[in-house]
Amino acid sequence: MTTETDTDPSGTDPSGTESPGTAPGTEPRTEPAHAPEIPQRLNLAEHAPEVYKAMIRLDTAAKQDLDPRLHELVKIRASQLNHCAFCLDMHTKDALAAGESVERIIQLGAWEESRHFYTEKELAAIELTEAVTVLTDGFVPDEVYERAAAHFEERELAQLIAAITVINAWNRFGVTTRMTPGHYRPAGAR
Repeated sequence: MTTETDTDPSGTDPSGTESPGTAPGTEPRTEPAHAPEIPQRLNLAEHAPEVYKAMIRLDTAAKQDLDPRLHELVKIRASQLNHCAFCLDMHTKDALAAGESVERIIQLGAWEESRHFYTEKELAAIELTEAVTVLTDGFVPDEVYERAAAHFEERELAQLIAAITVINAWNRFGVTTRMTPGHYRPAGAR
């Protein structure tokens, strides 16, 4: 990665055209250097391949019959709560690829103040995600569970609970091993 633009001092790039944002006869702008990537501590897939493969199978099984966009919202919200940068990178990109809007992804971190961006069913899933992810009181409150049960048939609710549990496990792997965000590309992306 370079921190300077590829222009000569005249503001002209090697092809002879002016660089965007550089006035003729002025020095090119330089971007501040980004902090270095934090190195990954451990490659789980390499050192525990059977566990990793089992997690992939569990993840695949957990998302069956769930709306892909809802599933990504759940993964993003749990990853926000668990501070898993790798999973946030992956699932925001997957959500966008599944047709989710940037606005709804951005507002997810403040969903209680931005309820009007989501359906009642999505809100119930997000609230359940928080309750399962942050077991601060040691249980999922009855009212949270009942709200989710009112919007999801039992099979779908079971799948939702499984999906929430799986993303929390992935988050713990990601945070503990410091999986590096920024390099993931959704299937079919260039």
